[in-house]
Amino acid sequence: MKKIIFLFFVISHFVTNAQSDLPIQLDSLISSTYKSISPGCVVLVAKNDSIIYKKAFGVANIELNVPMKPDMIFRLGSITKQYTAVSILQLVEQGKISLQDSIQKFIKDFPYKGHTITIENLLTHTSGIVDYEVLNFPIPTAIRVDFPPKQIIDSLSKLPLDFTPSSQFHYSNSNYFLLAYIIEQVSGKSYQDYLAENIFKPAGLTNTFYDSPTEIIPNRINGYAKYNGKYFNAGYISMSQVYGAGALVSNVDDMFKWHEALYNYKLIKKETLEKACTPFMLSDGTKSTYGYGWFIKNRNDYTSIEHAGGIDGFQSDEIYLPDQNIFIATLYNSLNEGGDDPAFMALDNDIATLSVGKKLEHEIEVDSNILKQYVGQYDFDKKHHAYITLENGQLQIEAPQGGLPKVPLFAKSENVFFLKIIAAEVEFAKDENGKISQMIIHVNGENQICKKVK
Repeated sequence: MKKIIFLFFVISHFVTNAQSDLPIQLDSLISSTYKSISPGCVVLVAKNDSIIYKKAFGVANIELNVPMKPDMIFRLGSITKQYTAVSILQLVEQGKISLQDSIQKFIKDFPYKGHTITIENLLTHTSGIVDYEVLNFPIPTAIRVDFPPKQIIDSLSKLPLDFTPSSQFHYSNSNYFLLAYIIEQVSGKSYQDYLAENIFKPAGLTNTFYDSPTEIIPNRINGYAKYNGKYFNAGYISMSQVYGAGALVSNVDDMFKWHEALYNYKLIKKETLEKACTPFMLSDGTKSTYGYGWFIKNRNDYTSIEHAGGIDGFQSDEIYLPDQNIFIATLYNSLNEGGDDPAFMALDNDIATLSVGKKLEHEIEVDSNILKQYVGQYDFDKKHHAYITLENGQLQIEAPQGGLPKVPLFAKSENVFFLKIIAAEVEFAKDENGKISQMIIHVNGENQICKKVK
């Protein structure tokens, strides 16, 4: 299968100001940007195992005008998947399960669907099992109901696979929902109790919890939903429905402790962690961008090991740059109506760029009538597509099969744009009739042409 170039973006940036200017640069960047994303945020940057920047911005509660503080606790959303993955890997090291075990060994009545689905398939999002978000329970406000895990699993078992296991990467929360259930079956403990005893305690995490609507959690803040630029209190969601895929809360200090515990090998062995942070090899010999609980990406000439999270009221991000030994954690108390805000991903990329000592690229304004010409579908080949949309005056690009979520494009000229989350340029070209006919991806001295089809 032809490898989509989005998986290999590498591009150089300019040499930047001295590292000693970093706090000033970050203060300026974050204070001028976060208000477009959420009421408040907390940012931590560590280098060579020491915190070099930690600061809170904005408010934790709009109605009471409570200032944000650095130690406040947020929902992590999908960053929870790291904790689930490491729990599974602990059980693997103990010989209680194998990565190649069929999941039917632990979920007896889950149908084979004609294929063996392994523990490794769940860890790497290559199982083909559809995301539980597609489930439609015929009851009002189902998102508020505490469903037993087995009930959701039984509902998933009735749906066909999206693809043959190991043949594709497709991010699906169902994979980590099933992993949490398997942890319970193998350990004989609840998922919450297993984490408390085998993850939180040995890692020294005193501000990380399985979220609960009734438990008193000091410093837990309010989350907000953002509709048409206006904030509302986030609606209630049962944590039973996100489970091992997104139910944890924490703060930036504990996120750094978690990172340190991993890389001091307090939780799993070095070789196990290295495997977890290695892109999974698909059945056709190509690599995905995901290991076991982490994305592995190329950012502006350097490698990153990372994961973001988005859950009702909150967005989060965790980025580790191993070559520079830089760790970044960001937490925001708002989520857009449509899901993760691309602006939050762009800001986090800018934080990472400054943290490694590089200069930020700057965009220019382009008339919306020009931008509208670029909207449409562009094909790499028959199976792989990119989509350009225009949202609130900002061009967005998305390439689902290539591992690129929806992210903003920033203009360098009227027809050349750059991305912040990955290092590449996108150029739009016209045919002899003056109509946009193709999109050209420029990366690392190479070009990839995508034809506009819609």
